[in-house]
Amino acid sequence: MPTYAYACKDCGHAFDVFQSFTDSTLTSCPECQGALRKKFNSVGVVFKGSGFYRTDSRDAKGSTVSAGPSAPAAAPAPAPATAAAAS
Repeated sequence: MPTYAYACKDCGHAFDVFQSFTDSTLTSCPECQGALRKKFNSVGVVFKGSGFYRTDSRDAKGSTVSAGPSAPAAAPAPAPATAAAAS
């Protein structure tokens, strides 16, 4: 069952409530009977259990990821400019 966070617009009282998806939204503060607003927070994704990580499907002997291409050889240095080309 999901947990919803509410805050009172009048007195600032904040609280959490376990509600079903089919339950109606709360409208009055339990402290002062003022108007309530639903608070929305950013939701982090949490993966629990096996199968979610890159290493879960690998065997224990070694990695299946290739090492990738080798580093390219150093490029030759450009030829020095001549005095005739500068004028």
